[in-house]
Amino acid sequence: QVQVVDTGGGLVQAGGSLRLSCVASGSIVRINAMGWYRQAPGKQRELVAFITRNGITNYADSVKGRFTISRDNAKNTVYLQMDSLKPDDTAVYYCKADVIPWGSNYQVYDYWGQGTQVTVSS
Repeated sequence: QVQVVDTGGGLVQAGGSLRLSCVASGSIVRINAMGWYRQAPGKQRELVAFITRNGITNYADSVKGRFTISRDNAKNTVYLQMDSLKPDDTAVYYCKADVIPWGSNYQVYDYWGQGTQVTVSS
Protein backbone atom coordinates (compact mmCIF):
# COMPACT_ATOMS: atom_id res chain seq x y z
CA GLN A 1 0.00 0.00 0.00
CA VAL A 2 1.21 3.47 -0.90
CA GLN A 3 -0.29 6.71 0.40
CA VAL A 4 0.29 10.23 -0.85
CA VAL A 5 -0.80 13.15 1.30
CA ASP A 6 -0.58 16.76 0.18
CA THR A 7 -1.02 19.72 2.53
CA GLY A 8 -0.38 23.43 2.84
CA GLY A 9 -3.16 25.09 0.90
CA GLY A 10 -5.12 28.05 2.14
CA LEU A 11 -6.42 31.53 1.47
CA VAL A 12 -3.91 34.24 0.62
CA GLN A 13 -4.02 37.70 -0.89
CA ALA A 14 -2.59 38.40 -4.32
CA GLY A 15 1.16 38.83 -4.08
CA GLY A 16 1.42 36.51 -1.12
CA SER A 17 3.11 33.15 -0.71
CA LEU A 18 2.22 29.58 0.22
CA ARG A 19 4.25 26.40 0.55
CA LEU A 20 2.70 23.07 -0.33
CA SER A 21 4.08 19.77 0.94
CA CYS A 22 3.50 16.22 -0.20
CA VAL A 23 4.73 13.04 1.42
CA ALA A 24 4.54 9.51 0.07
CA SER A 25 4.59 6.58 2.47
CA GLY A 26 4.06 2.85 2.58
CA SER A 27 5.65 -0.06 0.73
CA ILE A 28 7.92 1.92 -1.56
CA VAL A 29 11.00 0.68 -3.37
CA ARG A 30 11.72 3.95 -5.10
CA ILE A 31 10.04 7.17 -6.20
CA ASN A 32 10.94 8.51 -9.62
CA ALA A 33 9.46 11.85 -10.62
CA MET A 34 7.18 13.82 -8.31
CA GLY A 35 5.00 16.65 -9.45
CA TRP A 36 2.26 19.13 -8.75
CA TYR A 37 -0.87 19.57 -10.82
CA ARG A 38 -3.82 21.89 -10.37
CA GLN A 39 -7.43 22.03 -11.41
CA ALA A 40 -9.51 25.17 -11.38
CA PRO A 41 -13.33 25.06 -11.51
CA GLY A 42 -14.53 24.22 -15.00
CA LYS A 43 -11.02 23.55 -16.28
CA GLN A 44 -8.93 20.47 -16.93
CA ARG A 45 -6.20 19.39 -14.57
CA GLU A 46 -2.87 20.84 -15.67
CA LEU A 47 0.77 20.27 -14.82
CA VAL A 48 2.31 22.97 -12.64
CA ALA A 49 5.79 21.56 -12.07
CA PHE A 50 7.65 18.30 -11.73
CA ILE A 51 11.03 17.20 -10.46
CA THR A 52 12.95 14.04 -11.25
CA ARG A 53 14.72 11.95 -8.65
CA ASN A 54 17.99 13.61 -9.71
CA GLY A 55 16.57 17.10 -9.31
CA ILE A 56 15.78 18.08 -12.87
CA THR A 57 12.79 20.41 -12.86
CA ASN A 58 10.20 21.60 -15.34
CA TYR A 59 7.56 24.30 -14.91
CA ALA A 60 4.43 25.46 -16.66
CA ASP A 61 5.05 28.79 -18.39
CA SER A 62 2.41 30.44 -16.23
CA VAL A 63 4.36 29.80 -13.01
CA LYS A 64 7.97 30.14 -14.13
CA GLY A 65 9.88 32.58 -11.95
CA ARG A 66 7.20 32.50 -9.23
CA PHE A 67 7.01 28.85 -8.13
CA THR A 68 9.84 26.58 -7.02
CA ILE A 69 9.63 22.81 -6.72
CA SER A 70 12.04 20.85 -4.55
CA ARG A 71 12.24 17.43 -2.96
CA ASP A 72 13.83 15.48 -0.15
CA ASN A 73 14.43 11.92 -1.33
CA ALA A 74 15.24 10.70 2.17
CA LYS A 75 11.79 11.84 3.34
CA ASN A 76 9.87 10.91 0.16
CA THR A 77 8.67 14.49 0.15
CA VAL A 78 8.16 17.14 -2.49
CA TYR A 79 7.50 20.83 -1.91
CA LEU A 80 6.07 23.64 -3.97
CA GLN A 81 7.01 27.15 -2.89
CA MET A 82 4.54 29.57 -4.46
CA ASP A 83 5.42 33.27 -4.46
CA SER A 84 3.81 36.30 -6.06
CA LEU A 85 0.51 34.46 -6.17
CA LYS A 86 -2.22 35.66 -8.51
CA PRO A 87 -5.98 35.10 -8.48
CA ASP A 88 -5.50 32.89 -11.57
CA ASP A 89 -3.51 30.49 -9.39
CA THR A 90 -6.70 29.62 -7.49
CA ALA A 91 -7.27 25.88 -7.84
CA VAL A 92 -7.10 22.55 -6.10
CA TYR A 93 -3.47 21.44 -6.17
CA TYR A 94 -2.65 17.75 -6.42
CA CYS A 95 0.61 15.95 -5.83
CA LYS A 96 1.58 12.99 -7.98
CA ALA A 97 4.33 10.51 -7.26
CA ASP A 98 5.67 7.96 -9.74
CA VAL A 99 6.29 5.05 -7.41
CA ILE A 100 7.81 1.59 -7.67
CA PRO A 101 5.99 -0.33 -4.91
CA TRP A 102 7.29 -3.48 -3.26
CA GLY A 103 6.16 -6.55 -5.16
CA SER A 104 5.51 -4.71 -8.42
CA ASN A 105 8.42 -6.23 -10.33
CA TYR A 106 9.83 -2.72 -10.70
CA GLN A 107 6.79 -1.42 -12.53
CA VAL A 108 6.05 2.28 -11.97
CA TYR A 109 2.62 3.39 -10.78
CA ASP A 110 1.14 6.86 -10.40
CA TYR A 111 -0.18 7.77 -6.97
CA TRP A 112 -2.14 10.95 -6.33
CA GLY A 113 -2.74 13.01 -3.24
CA GLN A 114 -6.23 14.02 -2.23
CA GLY A 115 -5.70 17.65 -3.22
CA THR A 116 -5.33 20.87 -1.29
CA GLN A 117 -7.26 24.06 -2.03
CA VAL A 118 -5.36 27.24 -2.85
CA THR A 119 -7.42 30.43 -3.06
CA VAL A 120 -5.86 33.75 -4.00
CA SER A 121 -7.97 36.84 -3.41
CA SER A 122 -7.55 40.03 -5.40
